[in-house]
Amino acid sequence: MADVTYLEANEEMPDHSDDQPWLTVEASDDGRFFGTGWGRMPTGETVFYASLAEDDVSLERALVAAQMWAARRGVMRIWVQTTPCEPNIR
Repeated sequence: MADVTYLEANEEMPDHSDDQPWLTVEASDDGRFFGTGWGRMPTGETVFYASLAEDDVSLERALVAAQMWAARRGVMRIWVQTTPCEPNIR
């Protein structure tokens, strides 16, 4: 099971090497939680993750779906942003 790390408001997932699988679950301003990321098939093929609409309805459902995908794709950590990021106003 992938470790889950919760980020502070407006904190971003740390940079890491381009060959390290990753997955994020991020809150949106409409109350949904979107998952994105990439991992590898057992054959080594790269695959990308985009959450399904039925899993975006709550943080709990988004995390369950992300954990299931991460377990099959070699993702060791899921980064979670529970509050929508503030727009960068200049």
